[in-house]
Amino acid sequence: MRTTPAGPRFTPRLRAAAVAFALAASSGTGIAAAPAATAAAPSMDTTRFKGVNWADPRDNFADDPVVLSGLSASDSYARTYTKASRVISAFRANLGADTVRLPINPYTVNGSYWKSYRGVIDAASDKGFKVILSYWEGTGPRKDGFIDDTTTYWPMWNTVVKAYKGDKRVYFEPMNEPHGYTDTEWADIAAKWLDTYRNVPRNRVFVSGAGYNDHVTSVCADPRLKGTYLSLHHYGFWKEYATYDQWVADLKVRIGDCANRTVADEFGSPMTTGLDYDKATPDSNFVNYLQAVTDTFRELKMGSVYWPGLRTDDTYSLQTLVGDPARPWLATTNRSGADRLSWAWGRGKPVRP
Repeated sequence: MRTTPAGPRFTPRLRAAAVAFALAASSGTGIAAAPAATAAAPSMDTTRFKGVNWADPRDNFADDPVVLSGLSASDSYARTYTKASRVISAFRANLGADTVRLPINPYTVNGSYWKSYRGVIDAASDKGFKVILSYWEGTGPRKDGFIDDTTTYWPMWNTVVKAYKGDKRVYFEPMNEPHGYTDTEWADIAAKWLDTYRNVPRNRVFVSGAGYNDHVTSVCADPRLKGTYLSLHHYGFWKEYATYDQWVADLKVRIGDCANRTVADEFGSPMTTGLDYDKATPDSNFVNYLQAVTDTFRELKMGSVYWPGLRTDDTYSLQTLVGDPARPWLATTNRSGADRLSWAWGRGKPVRP
């Protein structure tokens, strides 16, 4: 989500997000005005997604192959598989995770690195993890919330779907944060994806919320997208300060009546700055935020995928690489942050009074 590792400072992209939220609020077309009704669909158990994002140090926005933290573009399939197996095992051992969200782009899939990158997906699936594959746009002027190039986008998905449509642990997310499109335009693209890949079961597709994945109400209300999961992003840096109750209210407006289909596949807070998320601290925006969202995910029985589980030099990263780079392992950067994640997943203990 963030473009710099120095913490929740406003990059140009985040400033654009803030402007977008303000414009939406003033125009009456924003989150509160979005339709909250859910298209008729059976309830879907999203609590089985207990996960983390594994990211490229560059935040997954790249005009070349994405190379996840701890891996190398020169690694063979076998070496990638070995390293990834250890990282995935550490996610499970340290956090109790069972899901990992991974980036893809045309440079990764349509080029020579795809053979090696498949080692990450295969290792995670072989370890019993659910894998969410999400398309990320490029960087620089290409980081505008639109699909960069449809002539490479669709061949990318052709390759990915062909490779993994038979693996029930692999899920497909057509685009991360499609904020360049209106709500209707984005729903049209998601519907086209579903129509193009009719052989993919809908319950293995994550349709991103509109904007910066910041509300799911519009895609939830679209009957063409019935039967899919919906992905929501939610971050504490969107406000300079809010109380616990204000964060709960903010999150619930973005979900509407759609919690039964929604997975928060990005949310996060500073983990390397010494904050204690196990103790109520009303004057701390980020403590209020993380306690509020994890309580709400648990209350609404929603799955959640933390951003990031692992990203080198990111203050939000809940894990950090340790040991021999050829045989990586992970250490937890903030035990109280891990506790809140566990709580969101239906385990652990509530916040101390």
